[in-house]
Amino acid sequence: MPADPYILLLLGTVGLAALFPASGTAADVASGASTAAIAFLFFLYGARLSTREAVDGLKHWRLHGTVLICTFVAFPLLGLAARGLEPVFLTHDLYTGLLFLTLVPSTIQSSIAFTSIARGNVPAAICAGSFSSLAGIVITPLLAAVLLGNGGGGFSADSVVRIVLQLLVPFMAGQLLRPWIGAFITRHKKVLGYVDRGSILLVVYTAFSEGMVQGIWQQVSAVRLAGLLVVEALLLGVMLVLTWYGAKALGFGREDRIAIQFAGSKKSLASGLPMAGVLFGAHASLAVLPLMLFHQMQLMVCAVIAKRRARDPEVTGESGGSGSNQPSGAGRTTGAGGTAAGAGGSGGSARSRVSPAATSRIAVGTGTRSG
Repeated sequence: MPADPYILLLLGTVGLAALFPASGTAADVASGASTAAIAFLFFLYGARLSTREAVDGLKHWRLHGTVLICTFVAFPLLGLAARGLEPVFLTHDLYTGLLFLTLVPSTIQSSIAFTSIARGNVPAAICAGSFSSLAGIVITPLLAAVLLGNGGGGFSADSVVRIVLQLLVPFMAGQLLRPWIGAFITRHKKVLGYVDRGSILLVVYTAFSEGMVQGIWQQVSAVRLAGLLVVEALLLGVMLVLTWYGAKALGFGREDRIAIQFAGSKKSLASGLPMAGVLFGAHASLAVLPLMLFHQMQLMVCAVIAKRRARDPEVTGESGGSGSNQPSGAGRTTGAGGTAAGAGGSGGSARSRVSPAATSRIAVGTGTRSG
């Protein structure tokens, strides 16, 4: 599978920061622009999220609760268990980045895409990813405060204030203004998607520039990076197995298990990078490296799994049937933003089949972020 083009842009931005790091006045300007970009990102996130559809999705609490537990309980516990790998396999800074990775919310766009390819419950994947992103704005900083403390590169009470001002306040402002600007956001979602990605590139450039100026990257060797990749591969493998067979043990059907696996085993680069910039400051460069590597790894592995799930005997056996296979309660797709309220979270019998083209439109409507 080819590399995600956006990951290549991120790596190019890292290379630019390594060759031409911002320093002095340029660093101050970049830092101010990065702060404004993070605030604007979360303003857009708030303006995109439909509160009514999020509330409607609460009726399927079993499925969404399972995804939240995987994201904010199982992942962090595995991150804590990896502490024993420090300092043999991971340096302290790399381990801190790995632990932060486990605290980040799930993705939306890629969860929807892979769930659709595997013929799972797409509306449920949309709601699960949306709930995770919304909860992560509060839960991720709280978990970071408890699990990282002052060892997280300067995480302190000042960080809490920055989180409120840079993340929560803009997000709530977007939510409050959504009735007036929601239509505009929808009409210009493609342009605003470029703004999203450009803002994240600016955050990455600023973080890695600060790391270069302070000499942080001299502490990392190729052997340590190889060790990090091995640890992340194990982490992803454990979560993929846990979400698939754990959902089966809880009585979920195939379609719901697919949604749980893809929404519960992945981490959001788009949410994690801005949060790391707020929480870690100059130490953000090493803190976001594990997340960037994990993001590419999860895309490659989940793409293979999704294609194999689509060839399951029960799926190929049904493909010859005629007519629509959309029973009642399988969810609905709304207009304007292309978002959907999920279903099939209680017994696992509900199914939702959405074409890849429709899924692409839905993913854009829920946020033009790169996972």
